[in-house]
Amino acid sequence: MKKIILLLCVMVISGAGGAVLFAQDHASDAQASADSIKAVAAGIAVGLSCIAGGIAVGRIGAAAMGAMSENSDLFGKALPLVGLAEGICLWGFLVALLILFL
Repeated sequence: MKKIILLLCVMVISGAGGAVLFAQDHASDAQASADSIKAVAAGIAVGLSCIAGGIAVGRIGAAAMGAMSENSDLFGKALPLVGLAEGICLWGFLVALLILFL
């Protein structure tokens, strides 16, 4: 867990630093700072939602396979749950779009 947190911190710091390096292309430093913060926030929104969605799909899929091995009629009941878990990633993507373009 500590390695994951350290990796996320390094990714955030390197992403924010890269956006600041190209600040001379923008009209003002304040706009460049706001753009870099928006980019980091959008990346965090997508990244964390996709990680959470992957964990949810993994756990739901494993439980569904175990239940279907005992009763094959449960396939129709387990499929919508996997779709709901995948929807978490979609919401993260939509939030990122709202951050970037609004």
